[in-house]
Amino acid sequence: MRSKVETSTPADTMTPIGPYSHIAKAGSFIAIGATAGVDPATGELAGPDIGSQTRQILDAFDIMLASVGSDLNHVIHINVFLADMRDFAAMNAAYAEKMGDRRPARTAIAVTGLPKPGALLTMNLTAVTKD
Repeated sequence: MRSKVETSTPADTMTPIGPYSHIAKAGSFIAIGATAGVDPATGELAGPDIGSQTRQILDAFDIMLASVGSDLNHVIHINVFLADMRDFAAMNAAYAEKMGDRRPARTAIAVTGLPKPGALLTMNLTAVTKD
């Protein structure tokens, strides 16, 4: 039986650092796995600060969502995993800059470590397609 779940990793996004795809889509439901603020052109973090990493993640989400017929306006929920909760305010500033008036449900969680060395946060999300 063929799976009803389609998985993909767009070419212009960071290469996964484990055995997974960035995107899983079932019908109109979209899940994007934990994404770090990595510049896909260099494979390096977009910067050493929470703002640049947050913006890079949201830019990557734009690309990933577009590849499966969605956009940031169709996000249902975002999880934010912060290595240091003291970065919460600065992350919020960069997040609000990119998200504008969009306010999907969101959870912020402090974690003790992240797989990508130097990453200050990762995010994942759930969304639906535009149609």
